[in-house]
This record gives sequence, structure tokens and C-alpha cells, in this order.
Amino acid sequence: MSGDAVLGQPAPDWGQHRWVQGGPLSLADLRGKVVLVRFFMSPECPYCRGTAPSLNELHRQFGPEGLVVVGMFTPKPRPRPTPVKEVRDYVEAYGFRFPVAVDDDWSALRALWLDRVPDAAFTSSSLLIDKRGIVRHVHPGGTFAQDGPDTQARRDYEAMRAAIEKLLAETAGPQEE
Repeated sequence: MSGDAVLGQPAPDWGQHRWVQGGPLSLADLRGKVVLVRFFMSPECPYCRGTAPSLNELHRQFGPEGLVVVGMFTPKPRPRPTPVKEVRDYVEAYGFRFPVAVDDDWSALRALWLDRVPDAAFTSSSLLIDKRGIVRHVHPGGTFAQDGPDTQARRDYEAMRAAIEKLLAETAGPQEE
């Protein structure tokens, strides 16, 4: 449930998607950057709403240093065709300024998370991927927030932030096979 199964493993690409802003992108395009992928849904989701300010802050603070935050919209409670306009409204409500894709068939969510962590308790997971494309930190879902209402959300934010700082400080080595 913690996401340990994906730690140290190459992140599969997320495939072709419609992009609300900042795309199209692939993980291969982002090699050499640290990538934070967050799966999210509409503002009715308390975890997504609670984490959005932290995503914006991490993007603002670490984007110039090489962090790329990528939002993947996944409709709930199940996959369904979702108009880009609908997702754009959510993106505006959250204030996202980073790349956001529409994963309305959950293909990215499955490839990066659900198929690899079958006992996952949340779909609102976050994966931190190093400059070589290896998953180095996982927030398995729920909220991580600098000013979160509970200590776990604040601890999870600090852990994510520390992992980002560590990965940004590393130089990209040869591609691991």
C-alpha cells in the first residue's frame, strides 16, 4: 500500500493524452529533469484540494531548478470521457501553472500506479521521478500539505520537499537498465 513496489524502478511512460496546458510531454522528453507526477480529480476531492497549494508552491520554488510538476487528471469514480474544457476549469480553480494532461481512460494511472501497486488505497498518488527516469519517492495518496490540518499531511509534505531537494542536487548519471 505504501508504493514501495515502484521505488527504485523505472517509471513507464504515460502514453498519449490530451493536454490542458504545457504539453504534449513524455517522460523521455523530461529526461534530465526531476518529475513530480500527481494524479488528481475535481475540487470536490478533499485530498486534491488539500494538496493543490503545495503542488503550486513546489512548482514555483523548484521549477527554475529543474523540477517539472505534471498533473494527471483522472475522473472519478471510474474512467469516463472528459472534455478538456471541464478539466481546464478544475486547473483554473486549483491555480495550476504546470503541465496538466487528461487521463480520462486511466491509462497513465494504471501504468504508473495501479498496475504496479495493486493494493493501492488511493488514486491520488504522487510519484517523484529522478533525472534518469527512476521512481525515487512516492506519496501513496491522500494529502501532503505544508500547512495541512494534520501532522501526517505536514510530515508528508516535508518528506516530498526533502526528496525533491536531494534529487535536484544530484547530477544525472548514465541511464539505468
